[in-house]
Amino acid sequence: MSDANPVSTAVPAARMPTWFIPHGGGPCFFMDWNPPEAWDKMAAFLKGQAATLPAAPKAILLVSAHWLEPQFSVTSGAQPALIYDYYGFPPHTYELKYPAPGEPALADRVTRLLGQAGVAAQGNPSRGFDHGMFIPLMLMFPQANIPVVQLSLTSDLDPEAHLRAGQALAPLRDEGVLIVGSGMSFHNMRGYGDPRFGPVSDAFDAWLGQAVEAAPAQRHQALADWAQAPGARLCHPPRAEEHLLPLMVVAGAAGQDLGRRVFSDRVMETTLSAFNFG
Repeated sequence: MSDANPVSTAVPAARMPTWFIPHGGGPCFFMDWNPPEAWDKMAAFLKGQAATLPAAPKAILLVSAHWLEPQFSVTSGAQPALIYDYYGFPPHTYELKYPAPGEPALADRVTRLLGQAGVAAQGNPSRGFDHGMFIPLMLMFPQANIPVVQLSLTSDLDPEAHLRAGQALAPLRDEGVLIVGSGMSFHNMRGYGDPRFGPVSDAFDAWLGQAVEAAPAQRHQALADWAQAPGARLCHPPRAEEHLLPLMVVAGAAGQDLGRRVFSDRVMETTLSAFNFG
């Protein structure tokens, strides 16, 4: 993952899209749930995503809702361990395995791209992969043979800063790197299972789809101002919008490519969606 060599005769990698995916609730895809079919459609969607790519990714840069730092940070270890950062689930879910390698060279490339754009960033050689990474990737790329680097969010939760970070990382798409934002388009823990939140989630999800599908300049402005959307703060309460912010990074990395909704389902009385760019 070194900088491109202008005199190289290698065939350039296919440009990767960017994805915003829902990662479900804890280890939901690998345990019994009530109702049993609650996560089936989401699991099927995640399992089918790899087949939509123009080529197999050389590496994955995954932005997880479950990692916040004062400044952008990346996993820079060669073989990060798994972090089972969910609580109260069956014992077997703490034995799940996803032995994907890290890629220190890509981690360095990420920090340099961010730095060149004036965005503070650092590598973290000891940080592992959290469940925002390994739970969805177990379905999407089950062989665990593609190197993965995780990128944190920043604890200021500034949407504009995350859009700018994505813009800085856009060159990776032409280097065979798939940029994935792992979060949830609705994430109010008090709202899940409450039918009163159904219409609220519908209104916000409809707005979100329109924002993603807008022309890039309008998309950027809409996502920067997402908190003004209908029901925004009921869907993502103040200081708890970390599950939406991975969308900002992948939208920023999309550049001039258009976005579209590629999945939507009703789970626990709320609407949850996924979006692709490019």
